[in-house]
Order: sequence, then structure tokens, then C-alpha cells
Amino acid sequence: MVYQANPARYESMEYRRCGRSGLKLPAISLGLWHNFGDATLLDNSRQLLHRAFDSGITHLDLANNYGPPPGSAEENFGRILREDFLPYRDELIISSKAGYTMWDGPYGDWGSRKYLIASLNQSLKRMGLEYVDIFYHHRPDPETPLEETMQALDTVVRQGKALYVGISNYPAELAAQAIDILNDLGTPCLIHQPRYSMFERWVEGGLLDVLQDKGVGSIAFSPLAGGQLTDRYLDGIPADSRAASGSKFLNAEQLTEQKLDKVRKLNALAQRRGQKLSQMALAWVLRDDKVTSVLIGASKTSQIDDAVGMLANRHFTAAERAEIEEILV
Repeated sequence: MVYQANPARYESMEYRRCGRSGLKLPAISLGLWHNFGDATLLDNSRQLLHRAFDSGITHLDLANNYGPPPGSAEENFGRILREDFLPYRDELIISSKAGYTMWDGPYGDWGSRKYLIASLNQSLKRMGLEYVDIFYHHRPDPETPLEETMQALDTVVRQGKALYVGISNYPAELAAQAIDILNDLGTPCLIHQPRYSMFERWVEGGLLDVLQDKGVGSIAFSPLAGGQLTDRYLDGIPADSRAASGSKFLNAEQLTEQKLDKVRKLNALAQRRGQKLSQMALAWVLRDDKVTSVLIGASKTSQIDDAVGMLANRHFTAAERAEIEEILV
């Protein structure tokens, strides 16, 4: 059966200008980090993408190493794109990244011109695309000159392989330098992708101010702190949960009784607001409009529905903001 997108797909979504660019992003974007690799049934990945697009989520975020195994998320997305989404390609923002280990040897990691351009070429082949809408450097490289990395990003735009470029995981001072280099090259930095949640607030120490001052957008990943900011752990750590599985992204040691007490208090506030804790956590990241979009992961279509449903109640009173700050101290 041929996929037919929901004709009302844009009605429930909010679109926000990304920095001072001409591009608008949905307030909710979908990351294809974990549930689109070879370990996931293709039909489940397909259902997630259908539900996301039918809900107005036009931005799909990938990277060269997403899977598992690395590369498989792009390959599987490319297949679904060919089979279901080609008529809608111009309605989609597709992003990819390079900066983590992707292949053996000295040229498959970090931020050299050699690695970044080769990696993007591979990503385009896996997805069956002529270009991505956004290409990111995934993390700072402590050895490669920043100028070389930014020149590589400039090159892929001039080659027509990316429409925009961005950076991810850069601290404030280094981000400012990268943005300035890109401006001088004539290829402005569109966006920065940092980790940001109620439990990880380092971006408030200067990065968000730098981005606002320089007209660069931002998209927050891990806004639910790896699942901590959900109702999953209200009564402890379930045996079948991520925290109990030995995951490197969330483990039992992180869920201290002090942390769980904060989660329960935040959940009580969310219930008074008439929403789930996960919805309140997403709304909080978007609270001051300093963040353009929040990047969610999903293994079930209901999680996408919840995230989009947050938009109906994403604003906070001064009293609610104060209560959240008191809980998070």
C-alpha cells in the first residue's frame, strides 16, 4: 500500500525560525539514533516515520554512526525514503553528522577535511540523496585546526552536498570561534546541537547566549535525560528498563534516591499541569525560546503523540518556573 501523508499534518505543529536564517524547524524533531538500525524491525521504523511526518515533524536527524551497527540507520532510512517519502522530499529537513569513529584507520574519526567530506559522501550514498539539508560536525577535535574543520563544512555547501551546516557538542568559547570562521568563509553556521535537559544545564553557562548573540539556532538532544524525566522510574528501577540493562547511556547508579525524589516532585507538578512528566520536560527546554527545537527519540508511535501533544500546554507561570528551580536545586 502506497503511503499517503496526512493532509492536515501541519496543523498541530509549531514552526520556529532557526537563528537569523530563512529556515524554520518544527518545535519537535525526530532523532533516528537508536530505533532505526538493523536491530529494529523495519516496519516499526517505518511506522515511527509515518507518524512523525503525519504530525508535522519535518526534521529527521541522523548521523553516520547511528544504528546499531553504525551506518544502518542511514541505510534503513534511505530505503523508507525511497519507498514512502520521495514525493515529500522537499517537505523534509534531513540532517546528518560526522565526528565520531566510523571506520578503521587514521581517517575515520574526529574533524579532518579528509574524514568529514568522505563521511558525507558515504552518508549520501547510504540514504540515496544528492544532498542533506544540514550537515554537522558532531564534536570538537582537539588536534585538527578549527579552521580546517570549518573549511570542510564550507566546502560541502559549495559542492551542493549540504544546504546548511552546524556544530554539535561545542562549548561556548569554541562555538563562538567556529561561528566566526564560518561567517568569514561565507557559509554561516545555522545551528548548534547540544545536550540539554532539566538535569544537564551546562548550555546555560554561556552557550545559549553566544548562539542568540550570533543569530545561530539550537536543537537540544537528550531533553528527557536518557529517560530519567519520564514516569518510567517513579517507583524505582524496573527490571526491563534501560537503567537496569547496563546501558552506557543510563545506569542504576545515576538514579540515586535524591534524583528519584526530584523526579517524583516534578511528576507531581506535571500532573497538576494536566500533562505527563515527559511533556513538561520537553516544554521546559523550549520555555524561553532560546532553543529552536527539541530532539526526541521514539520506539513507539505513542511517544511521538505525547511529544506533539505537549505543544498544547508548553508555557509556564512564574510560580511553576520557581517551583521547578526549587526542585532542581
